[in-house]
Amino acid sequence: MQAPGRCCHWASLSGPSMREVASMYGTAVAVFLVILVAALQGSAPTESRLPYHIPLDPEGSLELSWNVSYAQEAIDFQLLVRRLEAGVLFGMSDRGEPENADLVVLWTDGDTAYFADAWSDQNGQIHLDPQQDYQLLQVQRTPEGLVLLFKRPFGTCDPKDYLIEDGTVHLVYGILEKPFQSLEAINASGLRMGLQRVQLLKPDIPNPKLPSDTYTMEIHAPNIRIPSHETTYWCHVKELPEGFSRHHIVMYEPIVTKGNEALVHHMEVFQCPPEMDSVPYFSGPCDSKTKPNHLNYCRRVLAAWALGAKAFYYPEEAGLAFGGPGSSRYLRLEVHYHNPLVREGLHDSSGIRLYYTPTLRRFDAGIMELGLVYTPVMAIPPQETDFVLTGYCTDNCTQLALPRSGIHIFASQLHTHLAGRKVVTVLVRDGREWEIVNRDNHYSPHFQEIRMLKKIVSVHRGDVLITSCTYNTEDREQATVGGFGIMEEMCVNYVHYYPQTELELCKSAVDAGFLQEYFHLINRFNGGKEVCTCPQPSVPQQFASVPWNSFSRKVLQALYGFAPISMHCNKSWATRFQGDWNLQPLPKVISSLGAPTPQCPPRRCPSPASPTMISIVGDRG
Repeated sequence: MQAPGRCCHWASLSGPSMREVASMYGTAVAVFLVILVAALQGSAPTESRLPYHIPLDPEGSLELSWNVSYAQEAIDFQLLVRRLEAGVLFGMSDRGEPENADLVVLWTDGDTAYFADAWSDQNGQIHLDPQQDYQLLQVQRTPEGLVLLFKRPFGTCDPKDYLIEDGTVHLVYGILEKPFQSLEAINASGLRMGLQRVQLLKPDIPNPKLPSDTYTMEIHAPNIRIPSHETTYWCHVKELPEGFSRHHIVMYEPIVTKGNEALVHHMEVFQCPPEMDSVPYFSGPCDSKTKPNHLNYCRRVLAAWALGAKAFYYPEEAGLAFGGPGSSRYLRLEVHYHNPLVREGLHDSSGIRLYYTPTLRRFDAGIMELGLVYTPVMAIPPQETDFVLTGYCTDNCTQLALPRSGIHIFASQLHTHLAGRKVVTVLVRDGREWEIVNRDNHYSPHFQEIRMLKKIVSVHRGDVLITSCTYNTEDREQATVGGFGIMEEMCVNYVHYYPQTELELCKSAVDAGFLQEYFHLINRFNGGKEVCTCPQPSVPQQFASVPWNSFSRKVLQALYGFAPISMHCNKSWATRFQGDWNLQPLPKVISSLGAPTPQCPPRRCPSPASPTMISIVGDRG
């Protein structure tokens, strides 16, 4: 193994000299770099130690594999470049922008190749990071292409670096098509760039052993022709066999058609409500006019998968019940295809494989909705960068609806519409924030999956669950109200737990009467001429007529922070538990957990603030 900063050589491929290559660039002919075969430093992880894989680009020329070490608080990355030109760029940023990104760059100046930890500024200009935190382990030639192996701590305490946290990470990548004389000569805005979303920090928990009497069922698209649109949601109806008895789902995994790994973005399987005893067969775009309308009511989630996720296992003591009396025989598969190159003539049979057993486990698993009720009384003003709305599952509801032994949350699926940027659910016990149930500081509505929690969260009677969502409406001219429409908003955490209870929905919204007082106040402040006073105006109409200034914004935010709430402590089909759920006071929180402090990795010696140089050898042929 060679020491850091020492040269190693790229194996020769037949081709022109570098001088000839430079002249070819004058006529816009691509450069092909030769492939590195020598190891640089450290010990490279083997393929078996890199269990997670995603394609980065829609053409499949870049593929990322990785492994997580919680003991070292670091990630081993493997980047496969199938068609290397003059270099590659890879990294992370807040929302997937090429600007203000934490990057690692492999590039050539025409004679020598370099590898460096870098960052981009607000204009996309790339700079060398004085603190080199990406550790290059190996660069290797394989039959598939160039493989780079490198390592990165979760946190580095470098202000130019991205803090890798639980939740969604927006990966950025770029292709360098020509040599650059220096790293600073590269501007990301001039490159072929792209982004991919993934959860990097997968939970390190063992997979339970499957029962010996496990059966499988595949729910997949029937060799469909993928429409030549950038985004397609495909719906497909699956009917369970007649007389299908009660079973427990104990695991599920994705089925992705080979060659379509970069196109299949996420998939979900929903069960229809039990009263729907007949559903016509349908397989087509979910927005098709020929789709039966009542398929929209098939909303009970049985399985959800997103790019980068592996198989989902239920805890050994619980399973998700389906089949038998009181359960619909009709399922709806929904597949999201992301086809940014608008490729034509592609066929697909992707879907989800369910593993189920007739031997019922000790507990039925349940799914409970936390957060905000779908109502327009909860709204976000326009031109906001980080407006927060909060929904409550109060102590009165958990005291009444949960069993004496409590419930145990093992997985979570966060959900907002297009304006959502962050989501967090906190467990509060005796007025004190106790632990985080799930948090995503870089949430994207385009990347939603059921995520296993690193540890099971137990909820007792009298506990409070608080779900907060942060929204960005900088691109909107009108208020965004809560509701079902894609341009309306939601704030939901679907928690997966056991044992199943009657409580299916524990959510809140501001009291409607207090909201009307807000509209009256804004009216008086603006001379009574602004907010709609027509007979029985709707709440969306009233919000649409609010003059959005600093006063109206701050008062609305304050209202949501002190006004009483209407609680929805609901059983199935929107039936509330008995009690008075209106004008409930907000739960009191007397102490907060506070933001976690990043752990800085120990530094035995300062990393050199210079790129790792890689000498290249050309073959004149």
